[in-house]
Amino acid sequence: MEIGRRKFLNLSLAGGISLLYLPVNANPLFSIRKKPRYYLSLDTPTRLFDEKRGSWAHPRAGIVPGAGKNGLPRVVMTMNIITGSDVFNEVYGLHTDDLGLTWTDPEVFETMAPRYEMINGERFPVAVSDFWPRWHSKSKLLLGTGHTVVYSQDFEFAAGLRPRQTTYSFYNPLTDSWDPWQKMEMPDPEKFFSAGAGSTQRHDLEDGTILLPVYFTPPGGDSGVTIVRCKPENKTLKYIEHGNELFLPEETRGLSEPSITCFEGEYFMTIRSDRTGFVSRSSNGLNFSPIEEWKFDDGTELGSYNTQQHWVTHSEGLFLVYTRRGANNDHIVRHRAPLFMGQVDPKRLCVIRKTEQILIPQRGATLGNFGVTDVSPDETWVTDAEIMLHKDVEKYGSDGSVFAARIHWNKPNRLFSL
Repeated sequence: MEIGRRKFLNLSLAGGISLLYLPVNANPLFSIRKKPRYYLSLDTPTRLFDEKRGSWAHPRAGIVPGAGKNGLPRVVMTMNIITGSDVFNEVYGLHTDDLGLTWTDPEVFETMAPRYEMINGERFPVAVSDFWPRWHSKSKLLLGTGHTVVYSQDFEFAAGLRPRQTTYSFYNPLTDSWDPWQKMEMPDPEKFFSAGAGSTQRHDLEDGTILLPVYFTPPGGDSGVTIVRCKPENKTLKYIEHGNELFLPEETRGLSEPSITCFEGEYFMTIRSDRTGFVSRSSNGLNFSPIEEWKFDDGTELGSYNTQQHWVTHSEGLFLVYTRRGANNDHIVRHRAPLFMGQVDPKRLCVIRKTEQILIPQRGATLGNFGVTDVSPDETWVTDAEIMLHKDVEKYGSDGSVFAARIHWNKPNRLFSL
């Protein structure tokens, strides 16, 4: 494994992109009330580009407070190897105990390995993917959530409606291992036959209950989204209730990969669809308003489509992280690079164009399957990987790097809690 820290500007210029490295949000035309300042840096914890093995995907991280060196948090990253379109296998992990100065080598977690299950009388491999670790303050445990993927018997992606469940596991910092993965039980097995929390960003409430976004495909319909309120008890994740169900009334695959956050007393959900990204708001975190298309503050389309968006939430401002069209990136599949961040106007539900910054540059490979981690009151990390599935992407400079884009806040994030 190659370990190293690269200054963001140098890497960006190497990728053919020119952008500002110094503190941002100094634009006098920016009229939103709160304008948190920050600067950016970019680390490369590891990389993988092997035509036979594949490349890394879904790198996401969570913290274990005090488990690092000299009282620092341990930052635990999980990821899969992707060998084909939506083909994952084992879950791997690595961690840093010194805020990214050094990282361990990626190692496979046997407890998170695929299992074989009998489905309709046949034996199929079932894997955990789209996993997202996050510290759960009330239980003082690192809890990861994701979903199952059922593959064909020769471990290929199987088209058609397949059972899918929300998966979860708890991390043990003493052994640097995850508990064997489990499935969260849902009500109405027919409606939630295919329902999971893959690549969704959750929000934890002060009482320890969790607002966990899931997406599901009811019989004969397209995928919709909802928020499940659940609670960890004795290392199980128990369903309590779920909110209203949102669907897209048009002939697409529907809605998927929702993510939730809370800012200034309101809840916000961002949602993926094939055509565009959507946003919705809620006063209680369960029942959300009708979806609206993501736009810039000038009324133009954001241009994010057929991939996920997630939140960066600071006490001084709310931000969206996304990919989009229109960034000299027509050679990128689904325009999934570079990775942008822009501040959100929570009243108008739009992204302030003047605040848009590149977090991770495009170098030919797709990005977009990423995570967000509040590491401390002073830093938020966005983790992503270059997926090297498409032919000749390396000619633009990509090498299968896993990135940790670090947002260094000028003011401490008062929402950060342990």
